[in-house]
Amino acid sequence: MRCRLVVISAVMVFASLTGRADDKVSQVVQTPYSEQKVVYDFYFDDPGKIGNALYWIRSLMNPLMDEPYNIAPEFLDIIVVIHGTEIVTVARKNYEKYEDAVERMRYYSSLGVKFRVCGIAAHDFGYKTDDFYEFIEVVPSAITELAHWQLQGYALISPTVMEKRFTIEEIR
Repeated sequence: MRCRLVVISAVMVFASLTGRADDKVSQVVQTPYSEQKVVYDFYFDDPGKIGNALYWIRSLMNPLMDEPYNIAPEFLDIIVVIHGTEIVTVARKNYEKYEDAVERMRYYSSLGVKFRVCGIAAHDFGYKTDDFYEFIEVVPSAITELAHWQLQGYALISPTVMEKRFTIEEIR
């Protein structure tokens, strides 16, 4: 009888513990975000990846500009340093091929995001300063630029853009 009581007690304790775990629901936490200083490092092996990388900017800006934070874009200090194959996306002559990405960058630029191209990479690709759009600034070196802004307290974000192999439905 005593053994049966111990087993029943153990089962009840286990059931109550697992019941509590199952009853918990995830919560949205309102981290007390404030003004941001961010420098993005865009260096991709495929120029088409810039489209997905631009979503990283949206993922930073939209939550901060929306409720409950309501931070105006002028209080978000964002710099994008471009120095990989994606440099071709900001050359005027390639507008038709990269129109969607260019227009998204133009929109972010209107919100205060600064887009900077590495002068060394521009030279390597055979571009001159006037080959780029009006919202592009050419800097001497991407690496020097990234180091400079980090020393000024900017957070470094280097988007990793991977190839999507599965649909959400396939992996859910």
